[in-house]
Amino acid sequence: MSKTTSGTVCDVLVIGSGVAGMAAALKAASQGLSVIVAEKDQYFGGTTAISAGWAWVPGNKQGVEQGDTREEAETYLKNLAPETFNEAGVRNFLDTVPEAISFFENETEVKFTYPEKSPDYKMDLPGAKLSGRAILPQDVDARVLGDKRLLMQPYMSSYTVFGYMPQVGPDINEFFHVNQSVKSFVYVARKLLRTWVDAARYQRPVLRSNGNALMTRMVKSADDLGVRLWNSSPALSLTRDDAGTITGAVIGGDHAATVTARLGVILAAGGFSGNKELRKQYFPHDADGDDHFTPTLGHGGDAANLAISAGGHIDNSVFSVGSWAPVTVFKYLNGKQRLFPHLRAIGLPGLIAVDRHGRRFGNEALSYHDFGGTMIGHNKDEAKTFGYVIGDARTMHKYGIGYAKPWPMPRGYFYKTGYLVKGDTLEELAGKLGIDAEGLKATVAGFNPSAERGEDPAFGRGSTLYNHFRGDMEHKPNPNLAPVGTGPYYAAKIQMGDLGTFAGIGINERSEVITEEGAAVPGLIAVGAAAVSVFGGGYPGYGSHIGPALVFGYRAGRDVARLAAERGITRAAGA
Repeated sequence: MSKTTSGTVCDVLVIGSGVAGMAAALKAASQGLSVIVAEKDQYFGGTTAISAGWAWVPGNKQGVEQGDTREEAETYLKNLAPETFNEAGVRNFLDTVPEAISFFENETEVKFTYPEKSPDYKMDLPGAKLSGRAILPQDVDARVLGDKRLLMQPYMSSYTVFGYMPQVGPDINEFFHVNQSVKSFVYVARKLLRTWVDAARYQRPVLRSNGNALMTRMVKSADDLGVRLWNSSPALSLTRDDAGTITGAVIGGDHAATVTARLGVILAAGGFSGNKELRKQYFPHDADGDDHFTPTLGHGGDAANLAISAGGHIDNSVFSVGSWAPVTVFKYLNGKQRLFPHLRAIGLPGLIAVDRHGRRFGNEALSYHDFGGTMIGHNKDEAKTFGYVIGDARTMHKYGIGYAKPWPMPRGYFYKTGYLVKGDTLEELAGKLGIDAEGLKATVAGFNPSAERGEDPAFGRGSTLYNHFRGDMEHKPNPNLAPVGTGPYYAAKIQMGDLGTFAGIGINERSEVITEEGAAVPGLIAVGAAAVSVFGGGYPGYGSHIGPALVFGYRAGRDVARLAAERGITRAAGA
């Protein structure tokens, strides 16, 4: 039963507990303000907590040490989405990166690792860098949260390996080679043993990595700063005064209350890719609302609908309205739908992606976002957007296909759930998939001779350092290419998903929600995936959602603290 809290007052109300909302809460609370974070879900952390946790933040200390310049970052972003380049937004972002990252590392529990390699997604563009821009959170023992440990969003189960969440880079490479190297086998065995022992002792593994580590660290910091963290507490509506200023929100659930926020409300409740009606309006491939499958959490359009109710609007003047990620849709044995996002493995040697005609349609070693965009464009004249990832016996034995694990894992489960399809010949596989067999045979015959030489004249797969990073660096002559050899053959269907929206609530330079005419809605701020992309819908590299979310969340918390100082407002009484 919900408990009712009446007359609740704070300085800042943050709606959503992902990285953007928590960044805003931490900075505001560190300045002495009273902050409430209201999270709709029973768990804290949102999509960030199930993500890889990387943050794309050029101008961080590693990049500066390596000679990365402000001009190079600007050049790269201008070339990434030239027609939608947001000069003012990018300026604010780059201006704030050093200050924001310094704050998190020096004044909170958040700590980052600076990987040796983290290539930008478009390494062929001017200004791109091999490293120095993308960083990731350090692992953490979740027991630092005490009783709140079990309130953190669990990992996405289909993206773990028997409960362990590998990190992109050296960690995941060991998992790719677990059946090929004694060293890798021992490494993986130790990771899994620790995971299972901890899960048995503490209900779930205590060593948190990736985005879960970032959110665990942020929640710990918020708790230390006295932020009131409300889970299972959806924001039902916004409140305003006679002048039209947003004054707070009506909260439901476990902390039902009308909350007065003296300095304003920050919308950080994610994008709208989980909202069928908004997808029908803004996603070009999903006009009927049934051709998109999001693995995100909390992206149901709550923030967008709240903003619209206050006079705001959705800004879709971006290069891409979503950050695309091909997914396989399958079912648990109990019939419940499950998703696997293909964020890396399509670029491995021996795998190809084909359409319903059995033809390749793009460079499989592009970023998931760019490959997803290619897939959408390729299917624009078709009834539905889909394709298939296909590999031979050797590839399946060595790497598996996404969620379907390599030898020695049994494959019966993957067949029963509908994830994996097997055919002894290409003709049989094509028949089971319902695609053109002659087209598939011709594609493989045309692909193989060049792939043997490490070349892909059709689409340039394996031609950039970023492509190589998505492949098997030990495979020669090209980390991304090998022929599709002898059967049996295996396939997984891919459909369109996302990691969030780039179209979003229209905002000004101060992240204030604005009307279609450009007037600010007083007292209302939007950050993170709730707001329109600062990169104009381009996807520069690892952590292209989390980086801006950290920075603009920080700016929002900093700006409301400055507003308090200007108005002579002290911390809300009793908060």
